[in-house]
Amino acid sequence: MATLRLGDTAPDFTQDSSIGTISFHEWLGDSWAILFSHPADYTPVCTTELGATAKLASEFKKRNIKPIALSVDPVDSHKGWISDINETQNTEVNFPIIADADRKVSELYDLIHPNASTTATVRSVFIIDPKKKIRLTLTYPASTGRNFNEILRVIDSLQLTEYHSVATPANWQDGDDVVIVPSITDPEVLKQKFPKGYKAVKPYLRLTPQPNK
Repeated sequence: MATLRLGDTAPDFTQDSSIGTISFHEWLGDSWAILFSHPADYTPVCTTELGATAKLASEFKKRNIKPIALSVDPVDSHKGWISDINETQNTEVNFPIIADADRKVSELYDLIHPNASTTATVRSVFIIDPKKKIRLTLTYPASTGRNFNEILRVIDSLQLTEYHSVATPANWQDGDDVVIVPSITDPEVLKQKFPKGYKAVKPYLRLTPQPNK
């Protein structure tokens, strides 16, 4: 299986999960998704990550994001682990965990990296848009917990830049100034699209207030 690249269609699959059988594209519907993988159940770092995801339910909901996790253990193991997550992280897991015991989804998404482990999946993140296109990939080592503030920041940037002719600069946070894409040069178009005006630091570097604020 070739490595998935940005802009590729996220592979569809039907697989068992902690909430029953899921057909991925059908489950996704017209939402965005964050699909994130875990090496195994009852792993300490992943326990904190799934707890953090559950606590961000309202943040994901307002962004039209559906989280879905994956581990290569079976459903019964997932259900026991979910109980531990709810207890230790003081939350309630409110999203499905795919039971990829046959490694079907792991193979589709290239989650087995033999030089890291021949059996356990790496800890990857895929952000997928409503057209089922992969918009971001991140892969973490087993020792480093994911930064969910960064994941939310990237989602905000993707959704902003999807609908406005801007890009987000380094360390951008929601509400900060953004960059006008270089392809827009017509003064009338600039005035129409950016009524708040802009500051031209250089002809190719033009800053404007975030359009949807």
